[in-house]
Amino acid sequence: MQAFEYAAPSIKQQAVALLGNTWEDAAVFAGGTDLISSMKDNLLAPKRLVDIKGIKELGGIDFTPAAVRIGALVTLEQLLAHPRLGREYPGIIDAAAGVTSPQLRSRGTIAGDLCQRPRCWYYRAGFGLLAKDKDGKPLVPNGENRYHAILGNQGPAYFVNPSSLAPVLIAIGAKVRLYNGSSSRDVPLEQFFVTPKSDAERENVLKPNEIVTDIIIPAIPAGERLSATYEVRQKEALDWPLAAAAVALRMNGGRVQSARVVLGHVAPVPWGAPDAEKVLTGKRITADLAIEAGKESVHQANPLSKNAYKVQLARVAVKRALLRAAQGGA
Repeated sequence: MQAFEYAAPSIKQQAVALLGNTWEDAAVFAGGTDLISSMKDNLLAPKRLVDIKGIKELGGIDFTPAAVRIGALVTLEQLLAHPRLGREYPGIIDAAAGVTSPQLRSRGTIAGDLCQRPRCWYYRAGFGLLAKDKDGKPLVPNGENRYHAILGNQGPAYFVNPSSLAPVLIAIGAKVRLYNGSSSRDVPLEQFFVTPKSDAERENVLKPNEIVTDIIIPAIPAGERLSATYEVRQKEALDWPLAAAAVALRMNGGRVQSARVVLGHVAPVPWGAPDAEKVLTGKRITADLAIEAGKESVHQANPLSKNAYKVQLARVAVKRALLRAAQGGA
């Protein structure tokens, strides 16, 4: 790890003033569960760490008639412990519970989960975000790709988005609030994530001189929301999912009025499945309908040489997320 400056501002204005115009100038430090390991592996070498843990306004969970605000510094453990959040947005709790490490739950924040870098082993081994050899040839398509993307993988990126919370937050219509020192902007979370075209780009629209301050979730009248997340993992101990699905359903009686289905860990960005949503609209959730929606969610999949198994896992994740949501997230 290279030497760096350390700053601990107490207000968000100070924090942004300590950032720079490039990613090499400074990095935001909150839980640090991904940042510190990346610095130890020499993937990142910011000149300054800006520790935002002392900024009180970036914490807390607040309910209003119009929306739910979750501060950027809220930890996964705090999400799990919040009784009202669990009752009204069970899909968020499902996703947070998938992170089985008590240490990561207590340190990792909601903003950190959304902003973490890819877990792609080519990237982590120093081959760059787009994983190319010295001649510029992609290493993933014919390499060790069993954990890589099956959707959105026509190039140049083949990694999968690692966020546990992004799929369900997108499904329930969340926005992320970004602050640059003079103004804030709200970005729909599904537009926050992007597929980089070069190693110099990032996987989201956050700029070097911005911080995430809040996650904003629109309120839905009680009784009209059902949500769930289902992850397929190789082991129950701490590990990243092989595939995941989050669903959010608005019901009219026993029928689906509208649906959102978002896949995780199968594409460079959280992957919406509009064809699956069309299958669900106007119908009652049954096992057969859930299977059909699962098939539709990945009918455009383009598996690589060693990861075709993820197609079936994604189908199963959608099916089980739908059945869980239909049971009230139980």
